[in-house]
Amino acid sequence: MNMNIISKYLQFLRKSNNLTQDDLAKELGISRQAISKWETGTTIPDLEILLKISKLYDITINDILEPKIPPQKITDFEQISTISEKELKEVLEQFDTNLLVTALMGASPETNSFCERLFPDIDFEMTRKYIGRIRIETVEDMQNQIVAMVNLQAVDKEI
Repeated sequence: MNMNIISKYLQFLRKSNNLTQDDLAKELGISRQAISKWETGTTIPDLEILLKISKLYDITINDILEPKIPPQKITDFEQISTISEKELKEVLEQFDTNLLVTALMGASPETNSFCERLFPDIDFEMTRKYIGRIRIETVEDMQNQIVAMVNLQAVDKEI
């Protein structure tokens, strides 16, 4: 469960249903500030509110917590080098250094070099040593989260 993806997905759901934060707050019987906190990743809705949101958008709570983002720009982590550097940097800055480096552990040397050029202030080698050995499932999960965020950001810009 990634708070960044959930917060962006909640914002996407609201916007794609042509609702303002005020509209959604009234519909759910809560404050606009609560909506804002979810959409910035500060907090997550409680279970009762998640149930109301799921009914409102006709999706499951699981769809909210583990959204399936349709591919808009990329389908695979290796394709991140096809995205403009500015756009990619904006997405990757939402992940902490350890998560980014973890995702890169399963990437090609070209993709690693590309990301290292984007973030010259990060000591990738030192971070890899700090993280140590890691399960391939964890690497794939981080890569999938980054792909989802790239695609979600692309969809969000279309709305």
